[in-house]
This record gives sequence, structure tokens and C-alpha cells, in this order.
Amino acid sequence: MAREVLRVTAGLTGLAVGLTACGGGGSTRPTTGPPRDGGVLRIVGSSDVEHLDPAGASSVGAYGLVRTYARTLFGTRASNDFNETVPVRADVAARIPTRENGGVSENGTTYTVRLRQGVYWSTSPPRPVTAHDFVRGVKRMCNPASPSAGQRYYTPTIKGMDGFCHGFGAVDAKDPEAIAAYQNAHEIGGLRAEDDHTLVFALTRPASDFLNLLSLPATAAAPAEYDRYLPDGPEFRQHTVSDGPYRITQYKPGVSYLLSRNPAWRQDTDPLRERHVEKIRITLGQDSADTVQQQIEQGSADLAWDQPVPTAALPRVRRDPRFAIRDTPSNSPYLVFNTLSPGNGGALGRREVRQALEYAIDRSALVKIVGGPDVASPLHTVIPPGNAGHAPTDRYPTTGEAGDPGRCRRLLAEAGYTGLKLEFPYRTNSVHRLIAQSIKDNLAGCGVTAELRADTGGDFYAETISSPARAREGKWDIAAPGWTPDWYGNNGRTLVQPLFDGRGYGKNSINYGGYDSAEVNGLIDAALTAPDAGRAAGHWQRADQKIMEDAAIVPLLDRAHTIFRSSRVGGAVFLPTAAGYDYTRLWLAD
Repeated sequence: MAREVLRVTAGLTGLAVGLTACGGGGSTRPTTGPPRDGGVLRIVGSSDVEHLDPAGASSVGAYGLVRTYARTLFGTRASNDFNETVPVRADVAARIPTRENGGVSENGTTYTVRLRQGVYWSTSPPRPVTAHDFVRGVKRMCNPASPSAGQRYYTPTIKGMDGFCHGFGAVDAKDPEAIAAYQNAHEIGGLRAEDDHTLVFALTRPASDFLNLLSLPATAAAPAEYDRYLPDGPEFRQHTVSDGPYRITQYKPGVSYLLSRNPAWRQDTDPLRERHVEKIRITLGQDSADTVQQQIEQGSADLAWDQPVPTAALPRVRRDPRFAIRDTPSNSPYLVFNTLSPGNGGALGRREVRQALEYAIDRSALVKIVGGPDVASPLHTVIPPGNAGHAPTDRYPTTGEAGDPGRCRRLLAEAGYTGLKLEFPYRTNSVHRLIAQSIKDNLAGCGVTAELRADTGGDFYAETISSPARAREGKWDIAAPGWTPDWYGNNGRTLVQPLFDGRGYGKNSINYGGYDSAEVNGLIDAALTAPDAGRAAGHWQRADQKIMEDAAIVPLLDRAHTIFRSSRVGGAVFLPTAAGYDYTRLWLAD
């Protein structure tokens, strides 16, 4: 791609979004000046979210959607300056707790959080959001029906939560009454609502990233109505309740969403969101990124839901002010090995086999597939640049990033494995098919046959690779998911703990391959208990090195996000953790 592409990098001022589009259909009215209210924002894309319930939300798409109707104690503000998106800010909390204001104890293990007044649920009549609703929200992340993939952030951090969650796991996962009964009859020792407006958290040890943890969707307030339904079940998905600027008024699974204004929401109680468009319509089922892009350029759609700008379109749009490349320092995608697969005599459970396959991949080809060096760079570590604990290294180097199939074949032969056949499900949206085909061709050069199997994005994460049963049955051997950190800044644990802590493996786990190393688990604990961020970073680096020595994954790309908006969209400010613009800040020129 040409050098004229404008890339928004950490520490630089964002790309101006107030320019009129040069070419393409749609409105020609300027998208500068004060926001205009009204209109329908039209978003088009491929797959449904894997979890609509905030307790289970884990994908970038779910993060962007949940932000419109589920509020947390703390959060981040969208911006086209990456640095402005990093600080934790108050959301439903009235202020950031500190030692100076009495919100954090001297030893750093007690947090007192006071809620702001005037936040209401979209119930009839509207009902205030209380501290008890936040207690319910935290408890729900351990429900047995659809547990949070990130619960290992919290169970060793909040006193008594590990025991609470362990007991919750024994409840019938198909019985909503039993789930609600356990949740309401048992307490988490380190979490209490002193009154309707005050929460107190007691930690097992100081955690410098605790406010980051309280900004994740899994900790969002949950109304009492949620006790009626199986978490994230079909009934739940038709009865979400909102305390944000929008509410889901129509949902057709796998087909569409319609979000309308929540009449109970007030701007003066929400420091992170706004509300301008009248409705948000999300249309699913369109797997072709080229078709989606054409609709946006022609003005019949406004944004892509789950697909970056297709590579073929980049030369055409690179000078268009509606186009931008936004930094999302990430491991996206990466190749994960199912270490539990019985296929090929359990070959992927052996480190020397996985180490051999590390040499197979031609990263230079993958960089071209996603748009060139302006969009992505080869990645060789678990922790990408721009994240806590990153240290540049390449344990499996190849000339020109092109792979070394000869060495791969030799190492496989030395390990006693030839003629491997690997089940390889892949996502159908965006360029994932092309990435899968490239990896398949690379593996063929090693004498390995990869059987490609198309899988929709929703099923890919929610069913295929996050199911321990399917992993143990060998329903898949390799896959290429992606991982964008849950937060930036002090974020060492969000890059290592969820993906590689073997103690958290289970339903909805994002340690997809079932990797479990006592040494890595110990380094995670050492990082979490380190007295300062510098020493924590050292532990994260060593965990990264051990994971790569064990070849649990093949890091592929540190990839930015290419994004395009229609001519009539104003207020386009970016949320890196959602890999998209903040829907609540957008407005339409007509």
C-alpha cells in the first residue's frame, strides 16, 4: 500500500473525521460542526456475537454492542488519539477511587466505590441502578450456563470469589431457577453492597489493574429480571434490559438487531457515551467483505459490523477521508494448536511436533493478504508491541519471514510424525478464508494435510473452539482466532492469563487449545503479586518466552484495523478494544 495512507498511531493526533467524502454515494452534507440528532445508523456484516449476555461477552463485536445498553462502574472513552483511550474513567461510579479520596485503603486491598445518582433501567416504570445490581452482575460471570471467559481475572483477586464460583459450577447449567437460587443464596466474601449507592471490594492482594477489571462488560450491572432466564439463552436474548443510551427492541438471531433509544437514559449521568442517532440497525449474514464495502461506498450502509476494509479495496480508498487505519495492538490472528486432540495419535500434545510446525508459516504472505506493511507486521511473541511485557524476540526465525518447510519436515521426521492430517475450521468473514488457505498451503510444504472447514464467526468462537468436549473429541486440530487485549496500559494479565492459564480451562475458555504449564501458571501468579509494574513485566516476558518454547501457538500478525464509514457519518471516534467506532457517539449528516 502507498505511503499516503494515514495511520493513527499511539501518541499521534487522530485522523480528522470531519471531511466530506470524495466520491461514493450517500449524503454530501458536511459531517463537521455540532452533532445532529436523528436518523437510522445502518451497520452491515457477517456473524452474530458469540454472547449477547454481558456476563459472557468476550469478542470485539460484543464489546462494541454491549457498550450501548450495559454500563459498568468504570470504562474508557473513545478517541482517535490512542493515548486518550487508555485511562480508566468513571462510568456509573461517581469518581475514581484513590487513597487520597478514601476510596482505596492504605494497603491497596479495599476499594470503596460510590455510584452516581440518576442512572435508570429501561423498565416500566424506570428503576434506579443500584449497588445490588452490580453485585448481581459480578456473581453472574460464574454462572454454569454461560460463564465469563475472563473469570480467572477475578477469582484469585476478589476475596471469596474462587469458592463462590467453584460452588456455582456444580449447579445444573440448564435450570435457570437453580442458577438464580444459588446466586442469590450465596455471597462473595470480598464483595458487598453497603447500601444502594456504595460497593465495597476486598481483594486477596493489591492489584494495580483492578479498576481495569471493573471496566469489562462481565462486571456490568445486571437487573433482577435476568434471574428469570437461562444466562445468554434464547429467552434472555429476547429480554435484555438497558441502562445505556440504547436498548435492543428487536433481535432476530443470526439475522439482525434493531436498537432504539432508551427513554430512561440521561446524558448528564453518562460521562462516556452520547446519543444522537434515533435507531441502530445491524444486518447480519453478509460474509463478503467486498459486498459490504461496496454498500458503504455507495451509501446504502454506513459501517461494517465485523469486517475490516477488504484488501482489494485498499488501493482505491487509501486517500479517501472516510478511510482510516486505527491502531489496535493485538495478536490477530494467531494459530492455536489443540493440545488435547486425539487425532494423529495425539501428535499435537507433543511439544516437538508443535515446534516443527512453527517453521511452516509464511508470514510475509499473510501481511500481503491483510493489506501490506501499513496494516500489519509479522509477530513472533505472545505479547505484541505496545503492550505491557512485550520483548522483541523470534525463537523460530526464517529467512524473509517466508517459513522454512524443509526444516519443518525434518523436525517432524525426527519427532516420528509424518503425514499428519489436521482438522482446520476457519471463519468465513473478511480475509479469514484466504488466511486459512495460505496456512493450509504452508503446511502442505511440510507434508501436512490441513482439512479446511468453513465455520461462521458466531459458531467458530461460541461452539467450535471454546468447547472442551469438542477439543477432546478432536473436532478440530488447529484454528486461527484473534485476540485484542481487553484493555490497554497496565494490561499484562489480559494477554497471558486468559489465553494460557491452564487452571481456567473449561466452558467458554479462550485458552482454546487447553494449554497448561505449571511454570507459566506460576509466572502468572508472580506477575499478579509483583510489587510494581516493572517487575510484573519481567514475569510476563518470561511467561511469553516459556509459551513460545512450548509452541502453544504460532503468533502471526500484529494487525491494525482498517475501517471505512459512509459519507453521512460524523462523530467517528474509535474504541480499540471494540475494534470499531463508538456507536453512541456517531451522528448522521442527513
